[in-house]
Amino acid sequence: MTFNKHLLTRLYLLSAAVLMVSCKGDVKNDEGDIAYLGGEIINPSNPYVVLIKNKKPIDTLKLDENNRFLYKFKHLEAGLYTFHHGTDIQMVLIEPNDSLMLRLNTMDFDESLVYTGMGAKKNNFLIEMFLESEKEDQTVLKFCQYKPEAFERRLDSIKLLKQQRLDEFNSKNKNSELFTTVAKANIDYNYYMSKEVYPFAYYSNSELKNLKSLPTNFYSYRKDVDYNNETLKDYFPYYEFLKYHFRNLATSEHFKHSKDSVFDGRSVDYSLIKMKLIDSLVQNTAIKNNLLADTAFRFFNSSNNITANDDVLKAFLAMSSDSLQRKKGIVYTSTLKKLAPGNTLPDVKVLDFNSRSYELRDLVKKPTVFYFWTYTIRGHFKDSHDKIRELRFKYPEVEFIALNINGGDPKLWVRSLKQYNYTLDKEYVFENAEQAKETLALYPINKVILVDNKGKIVHANANMFSIKFEEELLGLINR
Repeated sequence: MTFNKHLLTRLYLLSAAVLMVSCKGDVKNDEGDIAYLGGEIINPSNPYVVLIKNKKPIDTLKLDENNRFLYKFKHLEAGLYTFHHGTDIQMVLIEPNDSLMLRLNTMDFDESLVYTGMGAKKNNFLIEMFLESEKEDQTVLKFCQYKPEAFERRLDSIKLLKQQRLDEFNSKNKNSELFTTVAKANIDYNYYMSKEVYPFAYYSNSELKNLKSLPTNFYSYRKDVDYNNETLKDYFPYYEFLKYHFRNLATSEHFKHSKDSVFDGRSVDYSLIKMKLIDSLVQNTAIKNNLLADTAFRFFNSSNNITANDDVLKAFLAMSSDSLQRKKGIVYTSTLKKLAPGNTLPDVKVLDFNSRSYELRDLVKKPTVFYFWTYTIRGHFKDSHDKIRELRFKYPEVEFIALNINGGDPKLWVRSLKQYNYTLDKEYVFENAEQAKETLALYPINKVILVDNKGKIVHANANMFSIKFEEELLGLINR
């Protein structure tokens, strides 16, 4: 007998609902509040879904033969949960008695994600807000070219429309206070983040000049910022706002005693100031540790100065109480020393589209650029491949080799390339993705490694989108 996909989904949801009802009938008192989360992963990159709360794994769920999973929460702590599949990540709001079923396609992770069941409406609304905010980024970036007053007017209009949509949604649905708090945070903190970004995005050759030109009430909302919001501590809009906010505060402090007038994220002084501000203003341990780690690792990956790395690492170790992140910082800076200019490219195994294995250094026949991509960050995936297509034409003396970091099913990364009509030539995937990312210190994804024709490292932290990159390519050719 053959069933269509819609019928299969309905039967699956029905079985989950029956399971929930039957379980409710004999729930033990010690189970407390319960809820369910399940669903189907199309084109899975591995056979697992990992559930996380407060940055700690709750459970690893194995997909069945139909790529489905189902999980029962006992003693539920209502709030935002994170689920991972491969390198993909998204959040879900779970409250007592929710029975959520999700369906998504890894080839279009966020855009394909849809929920059904009890609690679906609120989560579909939050996903729509998330996707809308992503699309707005380019619009807001254009607004950043306006004078402060004009920029504010346009930004205020976006915020007002979002608030009206939320009010209308709440008027039609009986939503909890927790949902409204999360949805309102999405609106407010995306708005605040846009204002924090403005001085760095406004067309000018001086961030100092931009900061001084802002109206006195431009950052009036800062007096109400909660640096220790336990409910929102893992929520993307809130956490992203905090990162930009502290960058802004640290830049202003740095300019007070520096001759600089242009933002330089590679400045040791700026990074140390930023960590001190985080340490003094944030009391929530989890938020503080994550912001400190983000600051330190961003510096490590923009610096080629080993002494400076040691200075930032020392400050990071003194302020962070997260033993795992502290250990990672020590290992990471040690790895960066091994990737210093003049050292030989480390041993890393890669596979081509026919699953043939190679040592990374064996691919080097002439001056070579290694760049990295994941199909979960489509913007970077497309931008990097389009940029390399242009650079290949301009610099035939250089080999450009792409390395996919996803691992898992080789069909997925090949399918991604074919989907956008990219050639499979000079495309490889790591044989052991996690080990390779650690060996090559792959954070962030947009880093590029330059090596000479003998496999000696010339630059381990290059950026193909930097205005200096072509100058670095010429230096590589003329060595």
